[in-house]
Amino acid sequence: MRILLLSAWLLLVPVALAYHFGPGQTQQKLDATAKKLAEAQKLAAAEDRAAAVEAFTEALKLLPDGHADEARKIRLQRAKVQMLAKQLPEAHADLVSLVDELSGDAAADPNLLAEARSVLANSQYYLTWLMRLEGLPREVWEPEIESARQIYRHLAEHSQTRGDAAAAKTHLEDLESTIRLARMDLSELQGLPLPSQ
Repeated sequence: MRILLLSAWLLLVPVALAYHFGPGQTQQKLDATAKKLAEAQKLAAAEDRAAAVEAFTEALKLLPDGHADEARKIRLQRAKVQMLAKQLPEAHADLVSLVDELSGDAAADPNLLAEARSVLANSQYYLTWLMRLEGLPREVWEPEIESARQIYRHLAEHSQTRGDAAAAKTHLEDLESTIRLARMDLSELQGLPLPSQ
């Protein structure tokens, strides 16, 4: 009996080592990612946006390979914070990439794609506002606002189809804002305060 217990005990050591150096490493990385993600969310809630962006970026680096859905969610959260942290061009570039990635993946979460599209349209709206204030020609800013208009229209139609009246109303209001921005005279635009999130 003692030999059996001793043998079982000795077999546990290689099994524990195998787990620790195999799947255990992935679990440790996931735990570290979750911890860094919680820190990033806490920083964002405290409006320490620059630190939150860094923490989201760290969480992405810590995330092990094979967790594309989680990486996409973190990228979307980071882009939202970047927009508030005066990093609009970086957020916009990542959002374009993220929406393209999600659109090309048939298995992607449709709710995540819709949210990413909405945030992308927001970034295009704010980018257009800034480009217009900088005096850039219509040929430069018009594609951005037209893309935002199309995204908002698509989201409003999709929300109506799903029966989500509140989301449809929000997207229709956003759609109207994009149309107003495109039609607004530059002197009117200069007299308005910068839009906020």
